[in-house]
Amino acid sequence: MKRLHIHVSVHDLRQSIRTRSSKAGLDHLGIQAENANELADLGSRLAQADVAITQQKGASCCYAKSDKYWTIDPQGIAWESFHTLDSVPMYGEDTRQVAKAACCAK
Repeated sequence: MKRLHIHVSVHDLRQSIRTRSSKAGLDHLGIQAENANELADLGSRLAQADVAITQQKGASCCYAKSDKYWTIDPQGIAWESFHTLDSVPMYGEDTRQVAKAACCAK
């Protein structure tokens, strides 16, 4: 089962919960795969769509270790397809992998 996740940033952190980006508004959209096979299927679909793809293996981000595919849609919105492998003790160990978007943006 794939799950959609949406990351939205806001102007006032004190009035918001779990906001990590430096800009207000939509930061990126994500689809979480249940397993490695589902993630491979998402990667294949992105490849068929003829869009630029950045692959991350074992990325440590948002308290999780995940395998990911990143792309940016024609409107400039980043999309993250990911399969969570494990948890990690620190938020945002990895740096941005896609220009202006990543779950660990600070």
